[in-house]
Amino acid sequence: MEVNEQISAQRQLLKTRPHNRMKVKPLTKSAFVTRITLFSLAVLTIYAFFTFDYKDIDFVDAVLLTIANLKAMFFEPHLKHFTFSHAFYQVFVTLGLAFLTTLFGAVIAVFLGLFAAENLSSKWISTMIKGFVAFIRAVPTVLWVLIFAVAAGLGSVAAVIGMTFHSVSYLIKAYSESFEELDKGVIEALQASGASFWQIVFQAVIPSSITYMISWTFLRFEINFAVAVAMGAAAGAGGIGFDMFMASGFYLDIREIGAITYFILAVAILLEVFATKVKRKLKVNA
Repeated sequence: MEVNEQISAQRQLLKTRPHNRMKVKPLTKSAFVTRITLFSLAVLTIYAFFTFDYKDIDFVDAVLLTIANLKAMFFEPHLKHFTFSHAFYQVFVTLGLAFLTTLFGAVIAVFLGLFAAENLSSKWISTMIKGFVAFIRAVPTVLWVLIFAVAAGLGSVAAVIGMTFHSVSYLIKAYSESFEELDKGVIEALQASGASFWQIVFQAVIPSSITYMISWTFLRFEINFAVAVAMGAAAGAGGIGFDMFMASGFYLDIREIGAITYFILAVAILLEVFATKVKRKLKVNA
């Protein structure tokens, strides 16, 4: 009797329980336009691939030659026109450019980021700063370097100024967003206790955001290292990027390009490992 009652109760529960059915989203106008756009781009890409003027180049031979060049570049690397110690020194020159631009950018961005945060500044000042740095970020770093090169000349000075200019705009956005995550109640409580603006900054804002700030700064440092490699060739800033430019455009030595690529890759991996350990330690301490 009890068993039958339990079975009946379970059947009643199954009848009253809502069925978990997969909901199919209707085809909206925006989804339809997105699919049509992606399909059109795919068709145009395929059409361009078959109608492109290859200037009597055999596509199959070009692919095979590319594979052979990549094989020679990455499986037969060597240094012919400069020594290992010279390459090691040039890598540190590139790291120095990245470090300087990140340091200058971070110091400037901390102060401007405080005024760009809406909970620490007035709305019109915040909007003006964010709009200005958004314009700076929209222009690629290499263009800022070339713009400053008109006044300072091609070299490390123009590279540092242009990269710092772009780093400031990047870090202002990152810092201001981390500052805005601070609870307004904490700021109001400090203001009610008579704390000044800078006391609020150094006692509440910076300590609560320091982990995010260091994380974003390390990320920008890695970006600046990659940009510094490119600026060594584009702006004559020196470093390992200039040696890569000489190996590719002057010496035409593919194997030397492979060796330089391995140098850059090794440094990038070391930077990532170091940044990961620092971030993990900060999270544990927090």
